[in-house]
Amino acid sequence: MATGVHHIGGTAADVDRIVGQASAHGWRALYADRYPYAGGRDHHAAYFENDEGFTVEVVAAAAL
Repeated sequence: MATGVHHIGGTAADVDRIVGQASAHGWRALYADRYPYAGGRDHHAAYFENDEGFTVEVVAAAAL
């Protein structure tokens, strides 16, 4: 059964901090070679998956 993609939002600093800590908590980076713009040029985000099949996007809110 596919679990879908889960989303977590925060600031760019939050995303960067999570990227630095994710592997210590069992998450593997997806598209690491395109971080932080794997979702597009104006989309600061990181993508991860774990052994249970969960995928998560950690995304920064757009600056206003």
